[in-house]
Amino acid sequence: MTSTPTDTPQPTPIDPRTHGPSGRPRARGLRLPVPGTPGPWNAITDVPGVTVGMTTLIEGEAVRTGVTAILPRAPSDMLHPVWAGTFSMNGNGEMTGVHWIREVGWFTGPITITNTLSIGLAHHATARWMADRFPAAVGEDAWVLPVAAETYDGHLNDIAGFHVTEDHVRAAIDGAATGPFAEGAVGGGTGMIAYEFKAGTGTASRRVEIAGTTFTVGVLVQANHGLRPWLTVCGVPVGDDLPGARLWSVERGSIIVIVATDAPLLPTQLDRLARRASIGIGRGGTRPATAPATSSSPSPPPTTRAPCPSRRSCGSRRCPTTCSIRCSWPSSRASTRPCSTRCWPPRR
Repeated sequence: MTSTPTDTPQPTPIDPRTHGPSGRPRARGLRLPVPGTPGPWNAITDVPGVTVGMTTLIEGEAVRTGVTAILPRAPSDMLHPVWAGTFSMNGNGEMTGVHWIREVGWFTGPITITNTLSIGLAHHATARWMADRFPAAVGEDAWVLPVAAETYDGHLNDIAGFHVTEDHVRAAIDGAATGPFAEGAVGGGTGMIAYEFKAGTGTASRRVEIAGTTFTVGVLVQANHGLRPWLTVCGVPVGDDLPGARLWSVERGSIIVIVATDAPLLPTQLDRLARRASIGIGRGGTRPATAPATSSSPSPPPTTRAPCPSRRSCGSRRCPTTCSIRCSWPSSRASTRPCSTRCWPPRR
């Protein structure tokens, strides 16, 4: 007697616009009425040429930190500048390289985001990465002013232990890839808190039509901001209805927003695009604060095409809102240091 093999059911492919690589739902996967049309991955990597890499450090009960790297061009083309703009809504944090961006409207090299005390090391490691990759140019005909940014993860991470090393930064840069990537407690966002819940790294994209041509606006955030009563989801203020002990009563954090686009914009137009990201942050419920820390959104959005005028900038208003929602979804156990925090929504 012979048996006929039974076809094994194939798993349903994950739609990266609605679910992360692990299968955990994103905002659209929760059927939240998020506006706009995302790119294929609903990520900053939907912008042609943009890649993202991360190094995540979780060790014992004290280390919760890491590095996120965003490459606006292929590694072999990193000496070629990209147009850029920048804006600080109410800046108390640091982003290196922005003075040069304001002066000339462009920068070269990878962007890195890490914790507050590791920003200098990230800048140094990125400069060395550029020098090693282009030894005949850097120090001779070319020089680099890396863009490195930070938010403070000392509530969940032993930040004074300086656990991020040059190798960690270089690994994030070398590991940058296109396609969907993990969100939440990963990369530079590993130890971050938003709206008094565990947060971290988030991303989204939108396709925008201008004069009959479709362009992509992609956003990556490192979210470490907001008070729980401020939390607003799709226009509904939900923060006051979420139970649990409060962490603090005044704003203590910040947020870094990186906006990328393939639309042909001038540096002054990119400044305007960066400013629109603040509207997206506000739609999540966050307002500027000045003490003891501030909420900031410096954003150098790279573009590689020739400039053209445009009145459309809604993509950067919509993306940061969905990022703030998405990166609050639980992704790993938070630290059990005295200032630990909860995940939201609660695990079932």
